Amino acid sequence: MSIRHGLLALLERGPRYGSQLRTEFESRTGSTWPLNVGQVYTTLSRLERDGMVTQDGEDEAGHALYSITDSGREELRNWFEKPVDRTSPARDELAIKLAMAVGAPGVDIRAVIQSQRHHTVKAMQDYTRLKVQALAALESGPSRERDDVAWLLVLEQLIFQTEAEARWLDHCESRLIRLSTAVGENRPAPTAAAPVQTVGPTPLH
Repeated sequence: MSIRHGLLALLERGPRYGSQLRTEFESRTGSTWPLNVGQVYTTLSRLERDGMVTQDGEDEAGHALYSITDSGREELRNWFEKPVDRTSPARDELAIKLAMAVGAPGVDIRAVIQSQRHHTVKAMQDYTRLKVQALAALESGPSRERDDVAWLLVLEQLIFQTEAEARWLDHCESRLIRLSTAVGENRPAPTAAAPVQTVGPTPLH
């Protein structure tokens, strides 16, 4: 998540102070990725250091205001124009957990999968319910607020993500079953013991 670019996008709409930026960021994303004020001001400080924002006086309540610079606008345009890089994907805790569970002593990986699937399906149901509410609010409201539209897009991304995760978990379970079956089929059958031959006296002719 690029907090840096998110703040620049908000500042392009006009000067803002720290807690105002936090509120607007969370409103735009439905508080899916909550920020704290310290995080916002740390990011603003770095943006100011890099010449992308500048302090722009104070408001009537004495809050220090920040404005985007031409350099910040150029950085923001580049961010919007370039695709998100997927060559170095972010760490996924679930993928790491299942990778570590394979062969781990005392771990029932199918139980891990089933537990996660239950949680994933519940999350998908929750997101779908929120989507229905968001659509109803959007369609009944006097105007289509950009924050409502943005929140709807975030919700739909979360729904697609959980749907994909549920399908992947089903695939993982099927893969493990197939591999387990293949191992059982390739295991050599036990060899029957050879009959014991009793050596007796040589018959007389």
